[in-house]
Amino acid sequence: MKLTHKLITTAALTALSSAAFAQAGETVKIVMIEAFSGLMAPVGSNQLKTYQFLAEKYNANNPAKVKFEIVSIDNKLSPAESLNALQSAIDQGARYITQGNGSSVAGALIEAVNKHNDRNPGKEVVFLNYSAVDPDFTNSKCSFWHFRFDADTSMKIESMTTFMKDKSDIKKVYLLNQNYSHGHQVAKYAKENLARKRPDIQIVGEDLHPLAQVRDFSPYIAKIKASGADTVITGNWGSDLSLLVKAANEAGYTGKFYTYYTGVSGTPTALGKNGEGRVFQISYSHYNMGGKFQKWMEEFNAKFKDDMYTNSIDNIFNSLTLAMAKAKSTDPVKVAFALEGLKFQSFAGENEMRKSDHQLQQTMFMTVWQKVDKKYPYSAENTGMTLAPVQKFEPYVASTPTSCQMKRPG
Repeated sequence: MKLTHKLITTAALTALSSAAFAQAGETVKIVMIEAFSGLMAPVGSNQLKTYQFLAEKYNANNPAKVKFEIVSIDNKLSPAESLNALQSAIDQGARYITQGNGSSVAGALIEAVNKHNDRNPGKEVVFLNYSAVDPDFTNSKCSFWHFRFDADTSMKIESMTTFMKDKSDIKKVYLLNQNYSHGHQVAKYAKENLARKRPDIQIVGEDLHPLAQVRDFSPYIAKIKASGADTVITGNWGSDLSLLVKAANEAGYTGKFYTYYTGVSGTPTALGKNGEGRVFQISYSHYNMGGKFQKWMEEFNAKFKDDMYTNSIDNIFNSLTLAMAKAKSTDPVKVAFALEGLKFQSFAGENEMRKSDHQLQQTMFMTVWQKVDKKYPYSAENTGMTLAPVQKFEPYVASTPTSCQMKRPG
């Protein structure tokens, strides 16, 4: 009987041990739906390399003991193509998809994922959003299946204008943005926040231009100069920002730029040594974070001859592995519930995935374009220039309220 009892106890312990790491050894496929062709291809390609690089790091060691496989599909920056890509991902058995470039694309994916999950219980898909920042996605269009790891536009503009309100040299602002949901939201929140914090500032011009179609921004710069604007606020990214700053340099515009994406592929090179002290970026990270993550960024640069700037992807791997360990599963429903309210340490401090709307609450940084030095040595695209932090905003500063009425399964 003693032997029998011992065997039963050993079996029970073995069962408990295997249950504790029910997901150990599983391979988790993440399908990346992004633009890998056209003017914005350099951005998507950089982010794919970031996913692959960080997957390798987390495959070597993570709390869930899982392995990640990254699959990419070109959506050509088109919502319609993205829906085809989503179906292809589902047909491949993927339960996790990721995207970030283009809120028009993200909006289409959220709606399609919602419909798929409603119609296919047991085959649910989770959408991991690393950079589509339309606030509606965590407000009126919030979804249990969508998690945003970037800060949305309301958070970025809240931090940006908190910095700008104390700058007495800002008197006239021009708003130049891409003509889709993201660009509209940047303009909307900028006007609202400036009116509240600095009602003396004049909005002297506002333009919206086609996404990823303009090759010559000199007419826009001419309008900005004619308006007398001393400052431009833009949410432009990729070629639309690179070509904008190139046109500004060529036309001799000496005003300030407040941006979201100065660090994104091509823009540092377009800036070169111009714009020192005049180009600012609001973001959840920067080139000179320090610590282990700084070493990873330098390793990425040495390996790919490129800069790693979409660091929200690290937040995805970090929180996803913690949630899978907590859920003891890779099942998307269980993992989604485990992600809700999850607090974790990131490269920038403590983050929290807010349960009410699935918007990551995180530290924000205002940085400025300047020459590298001993304190901030990372050279962006080998320009000898960097984005150096000038102000840090704790998560509560950037946090904005949500109107989300989350509908959860079950």
